[in-house]
Amino acid sequence: MLDKTTRVNLLYDHYGGLLTEKQRRFVELHYFEDLSLGEIADLFGVSRQAVHDHLKRAVDQLEQYETVLGLAGRGVRKRAVRARLNGEIAGLPVDERRKERLLRLIDSLCEEDEGTGPHPEGDGRDV
Repeated sequence: MLDKTTRVNLLYDHYGGLLTEKQRRFVELHYFEDLSLGEIADLFGVSRQAVHDHLKRAVDQLEQYETVLGLAGRGVRKRAVRARLNGEIAGLPVDERRKERLLRLIDSLCEEDEGTGPHPEGDGRDV
C-alpha cells in the first residue's frame, strides 16, 4: 500500500488538472514542496483550518476521480506487468538482439496504450 503522500502525488499526476486552481496550488505546496498547513495559511492570508478543508476536499476529489476512472491503478498494474515481462524475457535462452527487440516491442505497446483509460466493455485490453 502506498503512503498518503505518494498516493496523492500519483493521483495528482493523473487528475490534478481537474482540480480548481486553488486546490492545485495547495496540493502542490503541501505534498510537493512539503509546506505545513500553517505556512500555506500565512502565504494565502487564510486560516490553517481553511487550508486543511481545501486540501481535504482536493484529496477527496482526486480519490473520487480514481474510483470512477481507475487510471492511476491501471498505470501501476501496467508497470508491474511490464517489469515482470522484462524479467521473463531477460531469462529466455535466445540471442541478445532478439531479447532487445522483444523489450522494445513491450515498451512500444505500453506507450501506445498510455492514457486511453479503462475499456468499459472489459474486452481484455485492460492490464
